[in-house]
Amino acid sequence: MIDLQGLTRRYGAHTAVDDVTFRVEPGSVTGFLGPNGAGKSTSMRMMVGLTPPTAGHATVLGVPYAQIPNPGRHVGVLLDASAQHTGRTGAEVLRLGALLMGLDGGRVEAMLDLVGLDVTEAGRRLGDYSLGMRQRLGIAHALLGDPEVLILDEPANGLDPAGIRWMRGLLRGFADRGGTVLLSSHLLHEVEVIADELVVIGRGRIMAQGTKASLLASAGTYVRGLDEVALSVALKRAGIEFTGDHRGGLVTEASAEVIGRTAAQAEQVLLELRPADGAGLEDMFLSLTADDARDATTEEVSP
Repeated sequence: MIDLQGLTRRYGAHTAVDDVTFRVEPGSVTGFLGPNGAGKSTSMRMMVGLTPPTAGHATVLGVPYAQIPNPGRHVGVLLDASAQHTGRTGAEVLRLGALLMGLDGGRVEAMLDLVGLDVTEAGRRLGDYSLGMRQRLGIAHALLGDPEVLILDEPANGLDPAGIRWMRGLLRGFADRGGTVLLSSHLLHEVEVIADELVVIGRGRIMAQGTKASLLASAGTYVRGLDEVALSVALKRAGIEFTGDHRGGLVTEASAEVIGRTAAQAEQVLLELRPADGAGLEDMFLSLTADDARDATTEEVSP
């Protein structure tokens, strides 16, 4: 189990993580979602003792990570697949990890086979590895000690579609056997497929959390009109906030009754009016983090 209570990290006047509280239970995969700079990686670094919190605390298996004896045997961590000595071979990285954890050397070969790195690839230096190969090696290292908990930051980066599907099956199987998985990713579809629970963070604060089913079911109301522009104007005049989607529809927190009455008063023909649970994780994510996305775009184009 992973438990965060009021976790906060400040850097001078900037608050990177602000009072974050959530729990990851055994037997489940929790998707940790948020835009770049939202506080995901900082939160995960605090979980494993790499960054000290300004306030609050995080425990893994009931204690702070630093108090876990031989932590690699209990918690598998992948925060940065490139954070390995580029002069070492893949096999050397795993052998060193096995030595430090007190593991039998046979575990190294088993993990290389599990992640699909053959003898030739395992003998190559990391400086010659692709990003996808580094990710596979990082996952192998996280699983090396046969842990109970996995904390993975963007593990699908660099993997091809077959690799992503393989990883999805691997993590689902790990959780189904009683393991605890916290998965940070920007690949929303993959998270939607595999996750049981979702935690959405923006500007360092939790924006939403709960089961995937409950969050997507409470995503509001979806409406699509014959004249999208005129319908948008009518909703704005009524003080109803909404976000658009790629299909020409609108997603809002207002009820279907309110939307229907507003459209009728404005003499707008509606083609769809229904709960937004079919909008999917992407629409919910963009709706919750819209302010962050707009700020990021503004910063990119500012001189």
